[in-house]
Order: sequence, then structure tokens, then C-alpha cells
Amino acid sequence: MIGYVTLGTKDLPRSSAFYDALLGTIGAKRWMGNDKFVAWSVSPGQPSLSVTLPHDGKPATVGNGVMVALAMDSKERVDAFYKKALELGGTDEGPAGPRGEGFYAGYFRDLDGNKLSAFCMG
Repeated sequence: MIGYVTLGTKDLPRSSAFYDALLGTIGAKRWMGNDKFVAWSVSPGQPSLSVTLPHDGKPATVGNGVMVALAMDSKERVDAFYKKALELGGTDEGPAGPRGEGFYAGYFRDLDGNKLSAFCMG
């Protein structure tokens, strides 16, 4: 159902470097981009995540209550992804761990303050 998610950024090169390193850990690569945005995906037929300079030219802001959740295939992948996000300068929004029965997640914010989660079920 989801085709892609776009997050605003104030600094496209800085944000792109963050996501190159972070999303590379799960096999995602850049597949589209120009001087206004960059998009990553595991494969062209799969959903993608992109960062963009806002089209209206106004400053990028963080949506209150907005979060992007990225599915992982194991708790170990959640732990590693969460740890990598923090190593790259992301900030903690809730350490990786169980969040109820059958749900495991770690929460962080990227360099622009956008909230993301890495999670797995089971």
C-alpha cells in the first residue's frame, strides 16, 4: 500500500550521507535523486524513503505525531539499525526493546528531527 515516504531536510548533503550509511545497513541504495531530493529503496518495486528540500521553499519542519517505521527481519537487526542511527548522530527516542507481546522496536530522530522506528514482529 505505501509507495514512498518523504521527510523534509534543511541540509540535503548532510541528510543524504546519514541515510546512505544508515539505510545501507539493510541493503537499501539510492535509486532516484537530484539537487532537491534523494530516494532509497531495497529494490525498485519496493517502498522507498526519501529526503527532500521542501518544494515551497519554506524551512523543513517536523510533523508532530508523524513517524516512519522501517520493518526489520529480527531483533538483532532492530538493535543494529537503532545503534547505527545513534552512531551517525541520530537522537534516542526510546531504546530498542520489547513493546508489548510480539512487537520489538527502537525509536530515534534523524539529523533534522524526523522520528523513525526500526521494528520487527514476532
